[in-house]
Amino acid sequence: MTTTRIIVIAKAPVPGFAKTRLIPALGETGAARLAARMLQHTVATALAAGVGPVELCAAPAPNDPAWRDVAVPAKVVCSAQGAGDLGARMARAAQRGCALGERVLLIGTDCPALSAAHLQLAAAALDAHDAALLPTFDGGYALLGLRQVHPSLFENMPWSTAAVASETVQRASRMGWTVEQLAHLHDIDEPDDLQWLPPAWLDELALPHHAV
Repeated sequence: MTTTRIIVIAKAPVPGFAKTRLIPALGETGAARLAARMLQHTVATALAAGVGPVELCAAPAPNDPAWRDVAVPAKVVCSAQGAGDLGARMARAAQRGCALGERVLLIGTDCPALSAAHLQLAAAALDAHDAALLPTFDGGYALLGLRQVHPSLFENMPWSTAAVASETVQRASRMGWTVEQLAHLHDIDEPDDLQWLPPAWLDELALPHHAV
């Protein structure tokens, strides 16, 4: 059975660098605290899925001081995102995994609702499909699973728009790929999205309830 590598694409949870679109609601420090919690949750979920190796693909590089106070489980492999836009960085990470003979699940840290079960479903979908995609209600996606990599899935993509998921599916279809789409989930990008946070996180992180 082919191993499925989960690659978490993440920024260091540093004030002013992570979750910047939430700063108007949470402030730089609050946004960074939330980014750190989301990162911790995502990595734990990826490990719990048990479908294969878990890799943290980091920006800046893992040896940067920005990661000094971030506890990464010993089982997690760390790599650097490198240069380029989001598409270039995701494509590189996916290519590395596929070059090892593995299938890959690319995920971010913005979707607390993404569960180990979702990851297991996506990995299983790759048994019968070329790609798996878990769309988000804002038009993006929380997960992209691939058995192979093609540059067209990442180049000149209108990132951070409502067209990302549909455009990705269309490009895959034009190549003759089959795509399994999972049920939509909510991610946390903008202040209005904070309503979808797990309620306990507000108190745990000392986040302002008025922001939700």
